[in-house]
Amino acid sequence: MAVAVIRRPSIEPFTPVEKKALPAGRPREWYVTHNRRLKAMRLAIALLDSGVYVPRKATNAAIRTMAERIGIHPPSNLTCRMVRTLIREKAH
Repeated sequence: MAVAVIRRPSIEPFTPVEKKALPAGRPREWYVTHNRRLKAMRLAIALLDSGVYVPRKATNAAIRTMAERIGIHPPSNLTCRMVRTLIREKAH
């Protein structure tokens, strides 16, 4: 028998994890890609939390509006594509 579990939001304020320095000595493109993936993940999580579960609903405009709402720089077209890919993978 399956039991439904209702998650209650935490009353405690969100505290971000302490940032660590990225490893030195990698090509610049590695850092650009790494930061792009992190941004795409943040945006995908925010969109999923707001109820956008289908990639076609995650338009570039919707993704950029979410970026503004959560306080990060507007994403490029490539980052928007990555966000839709992450949402698609989450749905499967």
